[in-house]
Amino acid sequence: MNSATKNLENDHVHILRLIDVMERATKAESPDVNHLELMVDLIKSFADGFHHAKEETLLFPLLVEKGFSLEQGPVGVMLNEHVQGRNYVKGMTENIALYKTGNQNALPLIYQNMNGYISLLRNHINKENNILFKMADRVLTENDHETLLHQYGEIDTHNICGGDLNQCLSKIETLAKAYNV
Repeated sequence: MNSATKNLENDHVHILRLIDVMERATKAESPDVNHLELMVDLIKSFADGFHHAKEETLLFPLLVEKGFSLEQGPVGVMLNEHVQGRNYVKGMTENIALYKTGNQNALPLIYQNMNGYISLLRNHINKENNILFKMADRVLTENDHETLLHQYGEIDTHNICGGDLNQCLSKIETLAKAYNV
């Protein structure tokens, strides 16, 4: 059976690849600002706009219906970490804008936010893959998985990587090659 949780784990593979690229990028003394902007755009569109949308609008509400708490426990923790991640992305975005104006003091802040995001997401994905998704698989029926997979396919991808998720993956691969990841 193709499961809804396996679908999310497959997204995680690409998100982890992107954060490996980000980690390599934080070692550059003079980064390619276009690459930094692309990394942030991929986080916003793929990791948050697409992947987190599947979790927050579909999987997590269903888990709440099945008895999980929205405020605490694994779902509450994941939602809180999504907010933390968005705060790191906001910090990256704001400081990239400053860096582009010539403010060299913004670069350490970009990297600080990137490193915070990297650490958060690696731990977050580990918890989802090894704890939450295993718990979800115990309560979700085969019909639940089929319904979720169908709903995942209906998520509006119009504003994600030009409307084509394969473009997201292609951009991640292009960055991975540029940074030897």
